[in-house]
Amino acid sequence: MTKLKRISFCLWGLLLGISLILQASPEKTRRPMTVHDALNMIRVGNALISPDGKWVFFSKSELNWEKNRRDTKYYLIPAEGGEEFQYIGQEGGNSFQYSPDGQYLSFKRSVDKKSQLFLMRTSGGEGIQVTKHKTNIGFYRWSPLSDKIFFIADRPRTEEEEKKYQAGEDVIFVDEGPNGQREGRWKQIWVFDVKSREETLLLDQDLIINELDISPGGQQVLFTARETNRRNDGYKDEIYLLDVSTQKIKKLTNNKAPEYSPLWSPTGKYFAYLAADDKEWLNRNSKIWLMDPATGQHQLLSSSFEGSIRGLYWSPDGQYIYFNGQQGVNTNLFRIKVTNKKIEKLTDVQGTIMVTGFSKDRRRYVYIFSDYDTPPDVYTSPVTSFQPTRLTQVNPWVEEEIELATMKVIRWKSVKDYEIEGLLHLPANYQKGTKLPLILNIHGGPAGCFTNSFRASYHIWAGLGYASLSPNVRGSSGYTDHLREGNTIHQGDGIGKGDYWDLMHGVDKVIADGYVDPNQMGLRGWSYGGILGGWTITQTDRFKAASIGAGVYDWSSEYGMGFNHDVRLWHIGGTPWDNPQAYRSQSAYSYVKNVTTPTLLIHGMRDTTDTEGQSMLFFTALKDIGQVPCRYLRVPREPHGFREPRHQRIRDIEEIKWMQKYVRGIEWQPWERKDDKEEKKEEKKSK
Repeated sequence: MTKLKRISFCLWGLLLGISLILQASPEKTRRPMTVHDALNMIRVGNALISPDGKWVFFSKSELNWEKNRRDTKYYLIPAEGGEEFQYIGQEGGNSFQYSPDGQYLSFKRSVDKKSQLFLMRTSGGEGIQVTKHKTNIGFYRWSPLSDKIFFIADRPRTEEEEKKYQAGEDVIFVDEGPNGQREGRWKQIWVFDVKSREETLLLDQDLIINELDISPGGQQVLFTARETNRRNDGYKDEIYLLDVSTQKIKKLTNNKAPEYSPLWSPTGKYFAYLAADDKEWLNRNSKIWLMDPATGQHQLLSSSFEGSIRGLYWSPDGQYIYFNGQQGVNTNLFRIKVTNKKIEKLTDVQGTIMVTGFSKDRRRYVYIFSDYDTPPDVYTSPVTSFQPTRLTQVNPWVEEEIELATMKVIRWKSVKDYEIEGLLHLPANYQKGTKLPLILNIHGGPAGCFTNSFRASYHIWAGLGYASLSPNVRGSSGYTDHLREGNTIHQGDGIGKGDYWDLMHGVDKVIADGYVDPNQMGLRGWSYGGILGGWTITQTDRFKAASIGAGVYDWSSEYGMGFNHDVRLWHIGGTPWDNPQAYRSQSAYSYVKNVTTPTLLIHGMRDTTDTEGQSMLFFTALKDIGQVPCRYLRVPREPHGFREPRHQRIRDIEEIKWMQKYVRGIEWQPWERKDDKEEKKEEKKSK
């Protein structure tokens, strides 16, 4: 071999070696997820598919840190994939609907502080205001013929009443007339003619009306309503039938079971609706019912389905009803045949599919999908076979840059032979046999549920080196009615009893399986998670830290202040004056002297679901007793679920600091936002 050939061969070999090294080199270094990453994630929503199945409308919500809010923009994209483009201007809107004939996209927008209807031609053009209603327009629905829009609105005050109201005569007579704890208004039903642009009042009675649906010919309206507006009167909702021509109504149900989501069949002979029972309000999963409005006769369709049902859609021929069904931690698309009640599972994914609309011929649908390591995005698929087309990828950096947690579904036996299912999240680089600090997550509800869907907090805790256990304790939705009723006095011991042991047996399992260091455990929960979390730290000293938010800790003092019908009916029984011992014995406040766990409390000051005074009460007791570190974050302007990004950041950062300090003994320094770093640089320059 000549010298030149040897050099060429060596160079070729060197290049080949470099190429192989590059091919074998590890992928781009991934980093742990932060609270700021979670806030920066783009969120998709409002997904609709056009009646002809060719286009998908959706929204993207992005963080606006400077204005302390999220800004939403609206887009259109071909249903089979392609390039998206912004479809609605900066003014935005809400409650988007396609007209059945596909000629219009309708939505609501605030004008002079009142919600009005707008129409936008799908062939192009701007959104045009078409109503100038005296009060806010609420729930609305197109007629199947696309010639009219029916809507619900508040009954307006008379001129004299309005004058007095504006002058300050705004005293609330609680639970009188349409008032509850806050001011209420009786509702009216109106119809808007698309061609003439005229509004006609159809119904004005002393009713609180919630939702409606229009018969195929447009001559009858189904609606749900109740005659009182007390805080706990939601179970009194009944289904009514309104004749458009005579404006007379007929009450189709008369029981103590709340019905909702009435939906006419395409033939107009029947309608479907959802209810847990047809006689009384039971703590069970909702089921699909069918009623003949002419006779009032009804039947249960979905008795063979165990799980949670959301969103009903009829097939064009009226033979099938499509629905989203959650079973365990996964949600899929199902359909039920009306004639024989046979149920078919049309998708079979490990994750969460939430169908949000169908084309008019029911050949294609749009849905939002996520699983534990896939953020939500918009997809479409034909109905006949599941062939997903991904339309968006709004957070590609999450899958490309972030070191995401792994997840497995685990099960364990608890007291009274209940089998409990939960999600176990572990750090990406977890080595078998390594014992990690644990975060025990407790869900809200109590009929909430942890699902196989993307939740940033799991990945944040995993990035900090924690395992997370998220149990679906008795009382959770998405399983059997037996499990759903497991925290009631009729089937079990009520709240805070069996579900507490469900948590503790789950903790014992992950310790026994070698995942968790029993000396480094913390718990966190919100709403009912705060309630059960507060109960847990009065019953055990096994946790080194607790973060509990928006909870109730004394049931007697919350009676009347918050929502309590389910407590009276299912979870404790009776009232504080008839059954005082039960109310005391199931309140964490009764055992507050037992708390040995350093406790962080968080509550929004505008929370009307679980009133804010509950956290102040529990915090004051802990401070007065003085045997554990405690801290209370009392957050202005926030309702039950926090809305302002800066408050969300403070909540999450302070929770991590608390866990790091008391679970692991670490004085943890939070991440800095890029914006904060830039501000500090500017401050140094100015000095």
